[in-house]
Amino acid sequence: MVSRHARDNGTPGKRLRILRGVLFALFGVIWVRLFFLQGVSAQFYQDIANGKHSLYEELVPERGKIIVYDFDEPTAYDVATNEPRAVVTADPRKILDAADAGKRIAQALGWEGVDVYERYALIGSLEAQGKRDEAASLRALTACGALPESIPETIAPIGDTATAPIEVPPAEKTEACIKEESAVQKITDLTVRLAKHDDPYEPVAQDVEAEALDRLLALKIDGISYVLKNARSYPEKGFGGHVLGFVGRDRAANAVGQYGLEGYFQDFLAGKPGEIATGFGGHAYSPAIDGGSLVLSIDRTVQYTACKMLREGIETYSADSGILVILEPSTGRVLAMCGGPDFDPNTYSHVDGIATYNNQTIFTPYEPGSIFKPFTLAAGMDTGAITPNTMFDDPGFVKVDDRTIRNATDKVHGRITMTQGLEESVNTAMVYAMQRTGRDTFTQYVKDFGFGTLTGIPLNVEAPGTIASLDEPGVVYAATASFGQGITVTPLQVALGYAAIANGGALMVPQIVDEMRYADGTVDTMRPTKVRQVIAGKTAVTLAGMLVSVVENGHGTRAKVPGYWIAGKTGTAQIAQNGSYSETAFNGSFAGFGPVENPKFAMIVKLENPKVASGGVAYAESTAAPIFGRIAKFLLEYYRIAPTR
Repeated sequence: MVSRHARDNGTPGKRLRILRGVLFALFGVIWVRLFFLQGVSAQFYQDIANGKHSLYEELVPERGKIIVYDFDEPTAYDVATNEPRAVVTADPRKILDAADAGKRIAQALGWEGVDVYERYALIGSLEAQGKRDEAASLRALTACGALPESIPETIAPIGDTATAPIEVPPAEKTEACIKEESAVQKITDLTVRLAKHDDPYEPVAQDVEAEALDRLLALKIDGISYVLKNARSYPEKGFGGHVLGFVGRDRAANAVGQYGLEGYFQDFLAGKPGEIATGFGGHAYSPAIDGGSLVLSIDRTVQYTACKMLREGIETYSADSGILVILEPSTGRVLAMCGGPDFDPNTYSHVDGIATYNNQTIFTPYEPGSIFKPFTLAAGMDTGAITPNTMFDDPGFVKVDDRTIRNATDKVHGRITMTQGLEESVNTAMVYAMQRTGRDTFTQYVKDFGFGTLTGIPLNVEAPGTIASLDEPGVVYAATASFGQGITVTPLQVALGYAAIANGGALMVPQIVDEMRYADGTVDTMRPTKVRQVIAGKTAVTLAGMLVSVVENGHGTRAKVPGYWIAGKTGTAQIAQNGSYSETAFNGSFAGFGPVENPKFAMIVKLENPKVASGGVAYAESTAAPIFGRIAKFLLEYYRIAPTR
């Protein structure tokens, strides 16, 4: 029998032995782990630290491309892709002559103002030495030469003499002088950074292209190093930033698609990053999954040519902005989409404000004016309330509820048909058609044409417009809506509505992507999708004929294309400003399709606040209509459609 005293004396010793064993095992685990980290996995972690390219490729996904084609051509064109770019840095401790290195680096990278930089530096040296006559003769060769003292902040030294900081009064500087000094200052700032001889790291330049990097490396300047990274590139200049969007950075400095296709398809294009997992048994990682690529419905030649014509029209009529949408009526495929002012996604930060990024064709609703009138007649004819030959006596005004509605310029048309009412764009005739149809029925047709709801086009960011007034009590809101006032729509919605008329009354989902190509080779092909049958085929054909009459006999004559029947309608709408309609600012639109027998395109052209030399109203018939006509002629020739008349 063991005494209590003996048991008590044995317990601490046993506990101590257990504690020693645990500590020994723990140190063993730590030793094994250190051996693993320093030996077995040393190279792995060294690769991570050094950013080795092979490991980078396996862990970082490559962003997918955005691709377009030309009509009936097999060649693919990348409108968004990835190109290797360099981040160039310097170790100033290894640079002996900062001024010389800065100048040579600037030359290799293609910076502006290297010759002027040398001249400014020499002027500064001459000024410091009291040689003012020689300095003055050199100063006369600069953009700031007319000013008495024109040296910007301290220039890098020439020889042993540095310039004194001589500042030009800002009010006296010309634009050329400011630009020149800015270029010189950029080089000066670099030389100052390179002169920090106790500094191991200074940034030099980012997003350096391959050719410039090769020129820089050929100089063999000690202390210059670089890291390659994939940068988003948009090689098709002028294709359209509103459609593409751009790739920017989030708060964590991650590359993120914003606006347009880049924003909407961010997850698909970006892919999935790989992951690293470590444990006692070693390390493992799952490789990245590259992003997929998009093939667009947009035709490259149509986009470039039609959008160029739009830009020329904006300039010709001094419009504040302009938009263009071209659709294939039978499928809803977008053939072209653009607006101006636009931006270059390669230099997306060079804009006056973030509003420039918004795609006006889908984001900026507006009161459409008379281009909305065909939808009013579509409702009336589809229900049998009116026909193209229904007669109407126009006194020039109509009273609805407590309001009096008048025609443009208070014109009185007398006894006319609905077709003539469309040709002459008679507001009161449209109110009459709406009343015959019925407010509620008219409202339902407006909704069925897709107004007041998102079209579903895969672009960031879309707005639905508003037709909320049609749900208000009374008839006056439906009356003003019948001729396109008091409601707002997007240009894309209007283009889809006209495409539905051209397509036998069938409204289609807009399609801007034809294919989604995954990194594993899988391809999803987009199929045309019908939203609904808005009006009967017979109604659509009849309405198309009325729209041809507008182009042949009405306000749309400048949209004609010789040899073809073109259907369309003008719209000149006052712009609402500060709660009332402007008497001087108007939106001019023309929407239509052609050729009417077998429509290949539906299109809208809109100009915001176009001007004419006389200072009067720049009506759509003399601004938007001729632009439409020019583009329509190009399209018919491009698609090799034979004349039909």
